[in-house]
Amino acid sequence: MFQGILEREYFGNTVLSYLICIGVIFISVIVIRIFKAFFLKRLKKWAENTHTSVDDFLILSIEKFLLPLLYFLAVFFGLNFLKFDAPARRILDAIIVIIITFFAIRFIAAIIKYFINLYWKRKSESEEADASIKGISTFVSLIVWGLGLVFLLDNLGFKVSAVIAGLGIGGIAVALAAQAVLGDLFSYFVIFFDRPFQIGDFITVDTKSGVVEKIGIKTTRISSISGEQIVFSNSDLTSSRLHNFKRMLKRRVLFKIGVVYDTSFDQLKEIPQLLKNIIEENEEVTFDRAHFQSYGDFSLNFEVVYYVIGSDYIKFMDIQQNINLRIFEEFAKRKIEFAYPTQTLFLNGKAETAS
Repeated sequence: MFQGILEREYFGNTVLSYLICIGVIFISVIVIRIFKAFFLKRLKKWAENTHTSVDDFLILSIEKFLLPLLYFLAVFFGLNFLKFDAPARRILDAIIVIIITFFAIRFIAAIIKYFINLYWKRKSESEEADASIKGISTFVSLIVWGLGLVFLLDNLGFKVSAVIAGLGIGGIAVALAAQAVLGDLFSYFVIFFDRPFQIGDFITVDTKSGVVEKIGIKTTRISSISGEQIVFSNSDLTSSRLHNFKRMLKRRVLFKIGVVYDTSFDQLKEIPQLLKNIIEENEEVTFDRAHFQSYGDFSLNFEVVYYVIGSDYIKFMDIQQNINLRIFEEFAKRKIEFAYPTQTLFLNGKAETAS
């Protein structure tokens, strides 16, 4: 009697076949759960003690992509013990292809995003890193999903070669019509990988200066020193001579001082050493040179060069102000007069000086 029950057929399959199908699915699920509870749990503990993040990413990917896929494969494997007519078999095969492709695309996109993040954060650990890679991650995801869709349609039996050929011709037309947009897009990749600047950097392009606020796929926005926002196309930035002051290690400062021709010889000899002493009073400053440079039309000219460590413009101006005040103070003590434009006129053999 029991044998007869097992041999009864429903929808083209015996009761025994259904029991085998259910048993295979049940056992497969048990094996997957054992793998998750014991093997994967130990891998997690091991990964927590390592210094690299690659193993953490792999274990997270297994949980997020591999385990759900294994459950679907377990069901599919169990259903193989049942007989289906040709249309139902094609539908079943199509479903499993779609599921596998879906998880494969997500896994590949996750790998690419992970390594893009890893590459970027190795270059910079700033909080702006996430905002900077958002655009390129979206673009990469679109490419991966597009290629995955073509692969899926091809495996489902659709003739995609004609579609791809049509897209190729259409793509050439679109590329010709959107050269500027594509140029900005490729320039965005140049900025992303070469990184001539990043968010927060103070840059100068031609006559425009400001702080980089946002780097987009087509444009980069800069907050100018006068307050307004300047929008540059990415191709303009990559093709221009760009000064990045944020990466300045030290600032070279050159200035000149003119004293009157009535200055004594001893005072002229004293001035270079005096300027050196004043400059070296300041911290984070490296003195380079101070020389009596030239005879001017109305002054004896001294040229001074020093370096301010760092790129902070306010610090540089504070130091320059302090140096100027100290020079004024020391020159006043020594009665050294600063020169200003004058002319000497000779009238009837007498010299008169006019400012």
